[in-house]
Amino acid sequence: MPKGKVVIDKEKCKGCELCIATCPKKVLGLSEDFNTKGYRYSTPLHPEECIGCGFCAMMCPDVAIEVYRED
Repeated sequence: MPKGKVVIDKEKCKGCELCIATCPKKVLGLSEDFNTKGYRYSTPLHPEECIGCGFCAMMCPDVAIEVYRED
């Protein structure tokens, strides 16, 4: 099973939750904290479940997500 790593730029994220909705493994969720713009940002809540599919990065309108994959 491939493993992935999600890296989110919290300052670019506006908390739209599109990445959360599209993740097939339910890796992502909103943080309890706020970025400097006042948004709760997406964060990996279950990073060990990430398969590196990249759907979250494709859906992000703010290009705030990078996904790395190990096969």
